[in-house]
Amino acid sequence: MPFSNFHGNAETVHRLRDMLARERFPHAVVLAGGQGAGKYTLALMLAQALNCLAPTTTDGLPDFCGKCTNCVRIGQASDLDARFAEAVEARENLRETDKKETRLFVQTHPDVLIIPPDPPQMMIKVDQVRRVIETIYYRPAEGRERVYIFTDSSFMKEAANSLLKVLEEPPEFATIFLLTENPGELLPTIRSRSMVFQLGALPGEEIEKYLAENRPEWKAAARALVARLSEGAVGRARGFDLAAYVAARGHALAILKSALQGGEHTELFKVTESYRPGAEGREKTEQLIRTLYSLLRDLASIEAGAPELVRNTDIAGELKRLAESADFEWITAASDRLAEVERGMRRNLLRSLSLDAFAAALEKG
Repeated sequence: MPFSNFHGNAETVHRLRDMLARERFPHAVVLAGGQGAGKYTLALMLAQALNCLAPTTTDGLPDFCGKCTNCVRIGQASDLDARFAEAVEARENLRETDKKETRLFVQTHPDVLIIPPDPPQMMIKVDQVRRVIETIYYRPAEGRERVYIFTDSSFMKEAANSLLKVLEEPPEFATIFLLTENPGELLPTIRSRSMVFQLGALPGEEIEKYLAENRPEWKAAARALVARLSEGAVGRARGFDLAAYVAARGHALAILKSALQGGEHTELFKVTESYRPGAEGREKTEQLIRTLYSLLRDLASIEAGAPELVRNTDIAGELKRLAESADFEWITAASDRLAEVERGMRRNLLRSLSLDAFAAALEKG
């Protein structure tokens, strides 16, 4: 049955289904957990359960059929990245004057509205919340419950305040899901009017077992590496692009070696020059930054005398040699400088120069 397809966090899923059974489901739910923990998948499953036309039960708790028109149409939003890309493309095709007034939404069912962060700032904007306010008090058209899913907790201030007004007096036939990696990003007043559920990380062995069934083309060593890199998030493991990660890691290592060991910078410039402007270049740079953070955490683990916490286990020897030139002060400074590169990207600074400056600023004398 559909809920059985959700991996991990069985106790949390049981609690949510039990509230459905007792018709005591909260009007506002915060689903917290790391990237790929299953927050969006679980929110969509609950939206289906709230609106299923042929509900079933498993283990004495409510379930959804996954086959009725409501379940199918809500399920069409499961690939959020694809639906988001479609929404962005649709907006790009509008006239310039209309683009500025159009906000992004994903909607495959009339009673389920998904609100992603709006580019380019990638934040939830007040016009998106106003759309929620405009529709939330109308009774559902084809289901039993209106469902709103905010896929990120990065709200602009005015948007957060507007949402708070809805949470103070929600209609009985509406449910709002707020997805976040860190509940602390939400206003305390929003959290106090919501019920918070934390999705924890899955054991590495469980991730490896899942990958053995779903990515049989990977060798055992690759599955073990991805299980560690995904940090217990089955969604992240499922979509992990190992080839892209290894390529980014090679560039990240070149930058760290240049910073820590000094000397000839030819290889560094070859690497950073490949990070060009545009959407593809931005995505490539974001992957590089995530990989640099991963390597810095591994260096910190080695420096702390806890090599068992290293995630990039296939290059543990190389990391150990790098760690001989690093210390906690340098690792902390590197993390701070990397955060500056991220901020620079938001201001559209030239990425290759930002990365060169990152390496040069950290170079040890």
